[in-house]
Amino acid sequence: MGMNRVDVAIVGGGPAGSSAARAAAEQGADVVAFEKGVPRADRERLGPDSTDAAGFLDYWVDIAQLDVDDLPEDVVQCELDLAEFVGPTESVKVDTTGMDSSYDGFGFTFQRAKLDDYLREQAEEAGAEYKVGKSVTDVEHDFDGEPTHEVHLAGGDVYEADYLVLADGPQRQVTMRVLDRFLPDASERLSPPEANHIAYQEYREFPEGALEENNIKFWWGWMPGETAYPWVFPNKDNVARVGLTMPIGMDIDDFDKSEWRLLREDDERIPQGKTYIRRLLEDLYGDEYDVDEDFPLVEEGYGKSKGTETYSISSTRPIDSPTDANVAVVGGAMGTTSAFHEGGDHVAMRTGKLAGELAATGDLDFYNEAWKDAIGDEILRNCAMADVVSDYGPKDWDKTFRVARQMIESAESGRIISRKNASVSLDGLRLYKDYKQAKFRYRNGKYAQITEDEYRV
Repeated sequence: MGMNRVDVAIVGGGPAGSSAARAAAEQGADVVAFEKGVPRADRERLGPDSTDAAGFLDYWVDIAQLDVDDLPEDVVQCELDLAEFVGPTESVKVDTTGMDSSYDGFGFTFQRAKLDDYLREQAEEAGAEYKVGKSVTDVEHDFDGEPTHEVHLAGGDVYEADYLVLADGPQRQVTMRVLDRFLPDASERLSPPEANHIAYQEYREFPEGALEENNIKFWWGWMPGETAYPWVFPNKDNVARVGLTMPIGMDIDDFDKSEWRLLREDDERIPQGKTYIRRLLEDLYGDEYDVDEDFPLVEEGYGKSKGTETYSISSTRPIDSPTDANVAVVGGAMGTTSAFHEGGDHVAMRTGKLAGELAATGDLDFYNEAWKDAIGDEILRNCAMADVVSDYGPKDWDKTFRVARQMIESAESGRIISRKNASVSLDGLRLYKDYKQAKFRYRNGKYAQITEDEYRV
C-alpha cells in the first residue's frame, strides 16, 4: 500500500481504456489502467466485461483506426457479405454501408473477449501498466494549481495522476461519482436504469444449412420498446450469437400484445431475454426443427457463463468531458455506444485513443473538439435515425423496410439515404425529411447531452 505517481490514470480496460493506455504510452507517458476484472468462460484470465454482439462494419475499421491484418487469427470469426433487416412482413437486405472505407468487404464478426486481450497486449507492449482484479473505490481531486487526481483502489493502494481517463463502460460506476463533483445532477442524467438498454445473448449451434453464415440479421417491430430488437450474428462452425436489446423497466400494459409478434396474450410482464430468444427461434425454425435438440446452447468455452451473457448498453446521446479538470470520459461511459446499432467498439477505440494521446501531450483541452471531429458524423447519423424511429410500431417498420428496399434499388452512387433515392415514393420523401430535420436539430455538436460549459471546476 502507499502512494504511486503516474502521468495518466485510466479507469477501465475495455476497448476505450486499452486504446487510451496504448496511445498515452506511445507518447512516452507513465500510464496505468485499472480493470476490476470479471471471469469469463471464453477467457483464461480476468479482464473487462467483454459482452457485445461484436461486429464491425467496413467504415468502422477506419473510425477505430484498427489494423485488421494485425489481429490474431482467433479474433475475426466471420467475414460478412450483408445485413438483413426483417419486419413483421417486409424485409430489406443491405450489402453496402454507402461509406468510403479502406476495408475490402462489408464487415466481420469477432470474438470480443479476444479483441480486448489483443488491445491490452498492444497497450502493454507500448509500456502501459495494467492493474487487474482490484476495483476503484474512490477518486479524489486537488485543484490547488494544476488539477491532479488520486485514484483509490480496494486494498488501500493510491495512484496520483495528472490526467484521469474514465473508461468504465455504460454502467459508469466511477464516472458518475467523478462527474457529480463538477455537475451535481450528472448521476441522475446518466443513471443506468434510465440511460441504458439491457442486452442478452446466447451462443447457439445451428443445424447445417440453417444459418446464413455470412449475414447478420435483425428483427425490428417484433418486440416492443424503443430501439428494441433481436439479432443473429454468425461466429464460426455453425455457432451464432442469438440476442436482443431492449429498454429497462418497461410495463407490458403500455403495449397492445396482439401487435407484437414475440408477445403472447397471456404475458403478464415483459418477457425475459431467454423467453424472447426461444420464441424467435420457434417462430423462424419451429416448423422444421426441434429447437431444443437442433439449436443447442453451446455452454463450453462460449460467452460469459454457460453460453449466455447479459450486459448493458448505452441508449443516450454522448457527453462532453470536464477537460478543465484534466478529466476525459471515453467510450461507453460517455455514451458513444448505441443501442440503435448494437454496440460501438469502433467509437470507443477512437475516443480512447484521442484522450490518451491528448492527455500524454498535455493537450486534453482539445478533447471535446477532437472527438466531435473524429466521430461526429457517426454520432449524428445514429442520434438522428434513433429519433426518427423512436415511436415506431410494427407497421411503421414494415413501411420503412419497403421504402428502404425501393431506395436501395434506385441508388446509383452507393448512398442509401439521399434526396434522389427518397423520391421513389411519398413515404420515402417523408422518411428523408424526418431524418434531415433530426440531423439539423443535432447540428454543430448539439447531440451532446451534457456540454462542456455545464461543468463547474
